[in-house]
Amino acid sequence: MRQVILYIAISLDGYIARENGDLDWLSLVESPGEDYGYEAHLKTIDTVIMGRKTYEKVLSFGIPFPHKDRKCYVISNSKTGSDENVEFYNQPIEKLIAELKAQEGKNIFIDGGAQLVNDMIKKDLIDLYTVSVIPTLLGQGISLWQGKYSQLNLSLLSSTSFPSGLVQLCYERKIRSN
Repeated sequence: MRQVILYIAISLDGYIARENGDLDWLSLVESPGEDYGYEAHLKTIDTVIMGRKTYEKVLSFGIPFPHKDRKCYVISNSKTGSDENVEFYNQPIEKLIAELKAQEGKNIFIDGGAQLVNDMIKKDLIDLYTVSVIPTLLGQGISLWQGKYSQLNLSLLSSTSFPSGLVQLCYERKIRSN
């Protein structure tokens, strides 16, 4: 069965970006030849879901859209239809996830942002969490953990530390017993 995977980097104090959306601090852990498992992760997915602000940030990088060979959905209340890269989606996220999980395919990658991730946490839609902790304290910014949600228990699958100081934590959602 397809799994929904959050694969994201955060600062030690839990931010995914500066207040203005800047990601310059991610360069602190850049190391030649090291991608922290990202390419291996991409081989396991065929679908990407992201929020509108994340999509706009990706487009601002001035490089070709990195998921051209995958089905991509952008969750947006303000845009509809599609463009050359993505389909805009404005229905409840749980509907999309149910539809995707009912189809054959590889895993589903949640590529941010914080609002989408928190909505999915509240609705218990994420199966695997891969969180790369960057060794910096930003002090302020866009927090990954934004909302109030019911407790979700996770099981640690792996933890890997790298010479750059990045620590990657991989968890899977425990199945609820109720």
